[in-house]
Amino acid sequence: MEKTLILIKPDGVERLLIGPIVTRFEQRGLKIVGLKMLQVSDELARRHYAIHEGKPFFEPLIEYITSSPVVAIVLAGPQAVQAARNTIGATRPVEASAGTIRGDFGLMVGRNLVHGSDSPENANKEIDLWFNPSELVDYKRTIDTWILE
Repeated sequence: MEKTLILIKPDGVERLLIGPIVTRFEQRGLKIVGLKMLQVSDELARRHYAIHEGKPFFEPLIEYITSSPVVAIVLAGPQAVQAARNTIGATRPVEASAGTIRGDFGLMVGRNLVHGSDSPENANKEIDLWFNPSELVDYKRTIDTWILE
C-alpha cells in the first residue's frame, strides 16, 4: 500500500476543522496509520519547506506553519498520494472543486488548510521527516473488503 503525508495546517486547527478534514479521508477509504498533533519547530518547518528557500514567500510560510499546532497524518491505500490530493483539491481554494477540502472550506492560497505529499517519493521523505517508524501502525481493517478489490 502506498503512503502519503497530510498536514492539517494551523488555519485548519484554529478553525476547528480537524474532525471534518480527517473524516473526508476516512470516508474516501484511506487508512490512518499515523496521527499526531504537534507544535512545529522552526527547524522542522525549514526542512519541510527547504525546496522554497530563497523564494519571497518562504519566511512568511515558516512563520505561518509554526504559528499554531498542526495535525500530521500518514494515510495508506492504493494510490494514496493521488487519492488524498484529489480529496484536498487545487492549491488555490477558489480554483478547487466543490466537494474537496479546499473547495468547501478555503478562500486563499496562504490559508489553504492542508498539505498533501505530491508524489510517492516525496511522501516517503516527508513521512520520514515527520514520523518515527515506531509512530506508524500497520493493521488490518475489517471494512477493507468493502473498499479494496
